[in-house]
Amino acid sequence: MKILILGAGQVGSTVAESLVGEANDITIVDTDADKLRLLQDRFDLRTLRGNASHPSVLEQAGIADADMLLAVTQSDEVNMVACKLAASLYNTPTRIARIRAADYLDHPEIFSADNFCVDFSICPEQIMTDYIRKLIEFPEALQVLEFAGGRVSLVAVKAFEGGPLVGNPLNYMRKHIPQVDTRVAAIFRQDRPIIPEGDTVIEAGDEIFFIAATGNIRAVLKELRRMDRPTKRVMIMGGGNIGRRLALSLERDYQVKIIDHNKKSCGQLAGELKHTLVLCGDGTDEKLLASEHVADVDVFCALTNDDENNIMSALLAKREGARKVIALINRSAYVDLVQGGKIDIALSPAYVTIGPLLAYVRQGDVAVVHSLRRGAAEALELVAHGDRQSSKVVGRRIDEIDLPQGATIGAIVRGDEVIMGHHDQLIESDDHVIVFVINKQMIRKVEKLFQVAPGFI
Repeated sequence: MKILILGAGQVGSTVAESLVGEANDITIVDTDADKLRLLQDRFDLRTLRGNASHPSVLEQAGIADADMLLAVTQSDEVNMVACKLAASLYNTPTRIARIRAADYLDHPEIFSADNFCVDFSICPEQIMTDYIRKLIEFPEALQVLEFAGGRVSLVAVKAFEGGPLVGNPLNYMRKHIPQVDTRVAAIFRQDRPIIPEGDTVIEAGDEIFFIAATGNIRAVLKELRRMDRPTKRVMIMGGGNIGRRLALSLERDYQVKIIDHNKKSCGQLAGELKHTLVLCGDGTDEKLLASEHVADVDVFCALTNDDENNIMSALLAKREGARKVIALINRSAYVDLVQGGKIDIALSPAYVTIGPLLAYVRQGDVAVVHSLRRGAAEALELVAHGDRQSSKVVGRRIDEIDLPQGATIGAIVRGDEVIMGHHDQLIESDDHVIVFVINKQMIRKVEKLFQVAPGFI
């Protein structure tokens, strides 16, 4: 597939990194020569310096025969104009735009074929907000990801010493909680993946990915983790796009405080947030944190644009007694350094927001994609089509399917029914199949597995 990416920032570069090894022809356009040089040194792709909304630049980048345009620059207007040009002048088949302004998102008709011709819009800030809210709702979890319109959830937890399942094989789970059907999709032990079998013994410190109907998540969490007390108090550092959105999302259900250093921003926040206490100050000031009783906070979220400030404030909050701390960190090297230490969860915005983009790029009928463990693994929701003659999965039991090594089927959604992916389960046409892939090199093989034979109608 020939893909043209506009914007070499965090989102654009992460998408390129994910797709460049999958037999895609990628060109990236940006005005920043340094960013382009770094990408060209790291990956096998083409770069072009120029304004992404200029037709001459798009033509030089190869828009005429591109299969897909990903407009993910920092400017909503540039992204929309580029999509309009791609549709009107070059008939580009698929056009995706990053849109940050709520004014645009609140009027979806702007993106129609009669206007800016955007097939699909993503708002990374809103995706991050929804993601963090899930972590606040389930404070025991490291990740909470939804499939099939929220009917199924994939949850990552760390097994703790003395937990009821630690030291026991996985098949003990079914005996221990017979009323709940769940499946362990993968285990990571000291950052190395383990394919789960019935006799695999859970060890303290294991990162366990389990899948279950969303309504059963809390019951399974009780068996893997000490259940934390429900979240009541949330403190947010940073009143930017994500911090503001998160406070708006939480303030009716939780006691929320938000800290920002900019007086003008604080004034705007105070006018917009009706049930949130807005504080003007430095989130890395331990005296301020102590005076605002950070020790009583259930979840502390450091969400500024400065990685170092986020790390420092999260560490201070944890030291002062905050129960759980979350830090937003753009640099992937920092994420690997701090994740799992004093900071409970280090979030990489690019990897959290990449899923919706990947769902459009993946071949076959892919409904949902979630990037896991900072891009090392993926979970996909694929729709099975055809019959036993035209499909390699339909009409077959899971143990009959030639899954590539490192891929496991976690669950099947059939209408409103959620079925766990046990070995003897038969897959039917139109089933939504949730596949966990611990080795990204196998993604292409999984996609091919779900493609129907040519000629099927």
